[in-house]
This record gives sequence, structure tokens and C-alpha cells, in this order.
Amino acid sequence: MDLPPYAPERLLSAPFPERVRLVCRTWAAQVNPNPPIVLVLYWAKYIFFFAGGWAFWVSFSAEYPGFSNVGAWAFSAVAFQKAIAWSIFYELCGFGCGMGPMNARFNPPIGGFLHFARPGTTKLPLFPGAPLVGGIRRTWLDVGLYAANQLLLLRALMAPEITPALLAPSMVLIPLMGISDKTLFLAARAEHYWVALTCLVVAATDDLWIAACKVVWCAVWFWAATSKLNSHFPSVIMVMMNNGPFFPKALKKKLFASYPDDLRPSKFAARLARMGTATEYMIPLVLLLSSGSPVVTGIVLFVMTGFHGFIALNNPSGMPVDWNILMVYGGFFLFGAHPEASVLALGSMPLLCLFLFFWLFALPCIGNFFPSRVSFLLSMRYYAGNWAYNIWLIKKGSEGKLKKLKKAAGTMREQLEGLLGDPQAVDVAMTLSMAHRYMHFEGRPLLEAIPKAVDDIDDYEWFEGEVLGGMVLGWNFGDGHLNASQLLEAVQAQCGFEPGEVRVVMVESQPLFDATMEWKIVDAASGVLETGVTRLDDFRELQPWPTGAHAAALIRDSSGSTA
Repeated sequence: MDLPPYAPERLLSAPFPERVRLVCRTWAAQVNPNPPIVLVLYWAKYIFFFAGGWAFWVSFSAEYPGFSNVGAWAFSAVAFQKAIAWSIFYELCGFGCGMGPMNARFNPPIGGFLHFARPGTTKLPLFPGAPLVGGIRRTWLDVGLYAANQLLLLRALMAPEITPALLAPSMVLIPLMGISDKTLFLAARAEHYWVALTCLVVAATDDLWIAACKVVWCAVWFWAATSKLNSHFPSVIMVMMNNGPFFPKALKKKLFASYPDDLRPSKFAARLARMGTATEYMIPLVLLLSSGSPVVTGIVLFVMTGFHGFIALNNPSGMPVDWNILMVYGGFFLFGAHPEASVLALGSMPLLCLFLFFWLFALPCIGNFFPSRVSFLLSMRYYAGNWAYNIWLIKKGSEGKLKKLKKAAGTMREQLEGLLGDPQAVDVAMTLSMAHRYMHFEGRPLLEAIPKAVDDIDDYEWFEGEVLGGMVLGWNFGDGHLNASQLLEAVQAQCGFEPGEVRVVMVESQPLFDATMEWKIVDAASGVLETGVTRLDDFRELQPWPTGAHAAALIRDSSGSTA
């Protein structure tokens, strides 16, 4: 049987459709795709740096009982408050979900402050062209706002108690930074952390912030579950669990419809997806209704821990494990330690209710039904397999123009060249990177769009937009809007690509309860070349790689014509 591992020469010399088939098979055949040392380093970061850093800051609190008395300090009000402040500081430094080799960051392993504290780096203003803040390059004002926010968060973390006066500056600075650079607002995980921070400031009286944060946590679970009501999530389960180091080898093959020839999600993967969605809906519903029953609350918190622990142990793409840890801790603090805090008490603060309605209901609702209008993070469409994404195709020999950008790291190829040394190994790694996008069901629009994007795909280097955007902007975590048209315009303004040198396939996510994904092809110099709509029902029976007419459109004969 023709199974991996394939000789590098075969992989690199195969026609593009065959190359995609081979990389998908290679990916599906992996048992432990990530070196153990990488996973050890990640989990050391979670335990000692993220959780340990939080414990360190809590030790500055008044009447701290000592580290060994965990039960006395871990669920105190100041511990939760510092967990929110620390999470924002940590993410904005670049230590969170966009860090390390599993996010194509090899050297250096972070962006964050290496980018945000450096004038001249690229940014995406909310209002392009506006005075002071509307430029595409970071100014000293931008750096000053970022540095001030980080220093003020440090001041709060070192304080013996958290007061509204300590957190209010960051409550204001984070949206101000977002006006100047949308990346920073998203990197602060504003839809979750900043909303919670605002609750800590404006609802400090009578501990109403606890009830408000309960609403935040429940909204995250609810919308995350809602976003999974699509055809994409089974492929997420398939991809995530195949990557997971602890899922049994014998069961990994059952994730596919018929390994190795049919690499669509199996019925087993689909059942797991439905179970996960139902569980995520159940958690907030029961927690809100069971405040009077310690037994029921305890059972649901146990299920909630297993739910987030399952995700974390599978080491999902983007590695949002820090966020999963905070969700578990917050669940125990808010619902386990404070069952008396009723969300109904928030009725005494109508302005706060209006704020929560906008950020936790109206905006996610718009983002789910009209995904092109709202970031997938602000829409709370977490890890549902239904993301906007972009594939940057840069003509070989032209990628050197990216050196004109001021940035903290080189392209993925440049980083791998420094790490691997062997040019062929670098070529293989770059080729294998295509598998992630094609294996997800959301990759099916590429079967239609890629043949129309360029005359000969082999003349171009394939850049995953999220990875390239992370290099240019200093942060990346799945938001395809960050590496779409606005970024392309900013890059073009600084690099000056000629027509045909850069083509970007921009795919928008599927609206809730719709059955289509829109896409467009944009040339860096010439603008939009073509638009299209992929009807997903037409692609359910197709494999991830190009076949039939889609494959024929990508193969050129010796005269340069389509075969």
C-alpha cells in the first residue's frame, strides 16, 4: 500500500494535486507529530509561568496566608482579580496563544512586546488615515500607550489589594490601543478579559462584579457552542485528536471515514463533535440554574474541567491552553466558591447590563450571522473550524521584498532555514504546512479558488495568512480578518510588489445556518481579480485534495496550457 513516509524527492516533485494528497496522507499517518520536548516546554510554560506567575502576584496581596495554604488564597477575590490582570498582561507580552513552534514561531518564539514596543512596525488602525493614530506604522505614541498599559497592569499585580482605581486605566487604554491597532485589542482577548476587567471596575460595589463575570463566562460557553452548529466541527475534532499525543493510536485511524483513502471525518468524529457541542451548551445552562445545589454545581464543574482538560491535552492548533486554564479556574471561583452571587442582582445596574448585552449578545450575534463584519474572537466563535482565512501566494524570488518591513522575525521559511539548515528539509516542512488548511472542511473553497488565483501554482511560495500575519503584525491567533485586505494594503505600501507577484485568496467563514463560504482573489498591486461563492453541500463527498476538474485546472502541460 502506498503510505507515508514518502521520499522528499517524490513529495517535492509531484504535481500540485498529488502533492496535496501526499501531505494530507502524511499528516493523517502521524502518531505523535510534535516532538516531546516541544510539548514539555509548552506545559512547563502553562504550569510554571502562567499559573506560577499568577500565584506569584497573588503573594503580594494583603493577609497572604502562605503558598502552602492554597485553599485560603486561590479562591479569594484578589486572586481572581489578579488572574484577569495577569492574563491581559501575559497575552499582550506575547506569551500566550500566539507563542512558540506550534504557531510557526521558532526564532524568536514570541512576537508581542518585541513588536508592540518597537516604533516602525506594521499596525492596522481602526480608522485608517485618521490623525495621530491612523498610520500603518507604529509610532512612539503607540509604543507609549502599550508601555503605559503594561506598567499599570504590573502596578495592579503588585498591589496588596485590587481597587477600581488600579484597573480603570487599563479599562480605558485597551480600547484606545485598539483604535490605533486592532491587533492589540484582539491580543488582549478583549471579548473576554477586557469585558471581565470592566466588570471588576464598574461593578465593584457590593461584589456585583462576581455576578457580572458569571455572565461573561456563560456567554463564552454559549457562543462557543453555538459556533459549532455547522459542518466544520467534525473536521476540527479529527484534526485536533489526530494531533493529540495521548489519544490511542488504534483509535486515531477511526477519526477518518476510511483511512488512508478517505480522509474526511468519520461518523465517530462527528459523534464526538456533537457530544462536545451538547456539553458546552449544558455547562452554562446548568450552572446558572443550579446555584442552590452544591452537588449539581460540583458535578457540572467536574464535567467542565474534563471538557477544557480534554481540549488542552490534545494540544490544539494555536495552543490556547492558558485560556482553557483560566476558564476552569474562573468556573470554580465564580460558581463553586460564590453560589450566592445571582446574575439577577445586576438589574440594579442598567448601564452595566447594557454594556454586557452589547459585548456578550449583540456583537456575537452579528458576528455569527454576518461573520465578515466582526472578528471571530469578538464573535466568540472559538475553535469551531469555521474561520476566515487567507492564503498568500508570493512569486518565488519576490519574497525578499518582505525584508523592507520592520519586524521582529523573518518568514517561516527564513526561520526554518536557521533551524534546520538543510534546504530540502525546509522545502518539505513548507510543503507539509499546507495539510492543516486542506484537512479542515473549511479548506474546500480552495479547490475552486486556487486554480483561478495564479497561472502556475508551482511558480509561487505558499504562505498561510495567519503565519505571515503573525510575522508582520507581531501576533496571530486564527483571525483571518487581520491578515486580509487591510494587511495586504499595508504590506504593499511598504514593499511595492509588481502585478502578479502577490496573489491572496481570501476566504470568509460560513454564516450561521447558511451553506456557503464567500471568497475573493486579490492581487497586491491590481486589487480584486475575482470573487466567488462555494456551496459547501457540493463538496461534502470530495476529499481534501484536488481531484477531477479541480486537479486538472492545476496541472499544466509543457506549453503552459491547462492539461
